[in-house]
Amino acid sequence: MNKPTLAVAAAVCACAAMPITASAQASDNWQFSASLYLYLPTIDATTNFPANGGGNVGVDGSNILDNLRTVFMGSFEARKGVWGGFTDVMFVDLGKSKSGSREIRIGGNDLPVGASANLDYDFKGTVWTLAGTYRAVSDPRQPLDVFAGARMLNVKQTLNWQFGGNVGSIPLASRAGNREVTVQNWDAIVGVKGRWSFGAERKWFVPYYLDMGTGDSSFTWQAMTGIGYSFGWGDVVGSWRYLDYQMKSGNLVDSINFNGPAVSAVFHW
Repeated sequence: MNKPTLAVAAAVCACAAMPITASAQASDNWQFSASLYLYLPTIDATTNFPANGGGNVGVDGSNILDNLRTVFMGSFEARKGVWGGFTDVMFVDLGKSKSGSREIRIGGNDLPVGASANLDYDFKGTVWTLAGTYRAVSDPRQPLDVFAGARMLNVKQTLNWQFGGNVGSIPLASRAGNREVTVQNWDAIVGVKGRWSFGAERKWFVPYYLDMGTGDSSFTWQAMTGIGYSFGWGDVVGSWRYLDYQMKSGNLVDSINFNGPAVSAVFHW
């Protein structure tokens, strides 16, 4: 296990060991919240598409994807006493057509000098998290939950390519192609989430979220923080969210990460 993994694990274990705050126990009534987000992530997906006649055509999506077609992100949480649960769904659809690009590799090697490619790249991804929570700190000014659950990643990537220019060293069968690569991973996760309120009336707060896990993926982790303000009906939050996946050896997808700002409205009842 590498040092970042150990650090995250230590933080989760330390928070899980915290006792319930005696002075402010959680309410015994059902409490609900729902969030809708405007999320504008950049996506880095390093993928190897099987080429005709053997070998792979490799693409680093962070250098190509910049046309966000559709995005949806929302969450729902329920709690009674110290026990509860939440679910979170994110869907993104991006694509790009690019002429004369050199952001592509053949068999792990860069393109020959003078060669380029016309690319049509499409990325559709769904991330679904489902977890049960335990309120380890019930102080309303700084509540903290520990949780355990699962996260599903479902990604479909499509690449059309055609090489031009000085293509003499590129195998004839690999000079054009149309391929699709799909991934569906389920991973067990553990984590912590909460908020820290400040200001004269405790209207302002800093939300935070951290999880880590493994399963079909070699390792995945997610972090979020930002700034929020409470109203009578709920909260408005501006945040930054990062989600990373490292795939197991031999997978056509080496890694995927989502990284970007979000604005959300959170309703409580």
